[in-house]
Amino acid sequence: MQQYTDKEILGDGLSTQKATTDLFNTASNECVHDNVRSTMLKILEQEHSIQNEVFNMMHERGYYETPAAEEKKVKEAQQKFSQGFK
Repeated sequence: MQQYTDKEILGDGLSTQKATTDLFNTASNECVHDNVRSTMLKILEQEHSIQNEVFNMMHERGYYETPAAEEKKVKEAQQKFSQGFK
């Protein structure tokens, strides 16, 4: 019997949540009826919350490392994206 590590289990969970949010996003975008779209968006928000919880668990345990962004790159991104909203 194969034993799965916490990292593997959480990684599978994160992948599943990413796929789920993609599907609910597509479904909500393609809804014709407002009440169905509203329900899909509520579910999507819940799924994003679950995804964030799993991500945070992985990050806290060192399973999903995120390097710090360079200040220069942060400023460049801010400038790039703020220009689109003017």
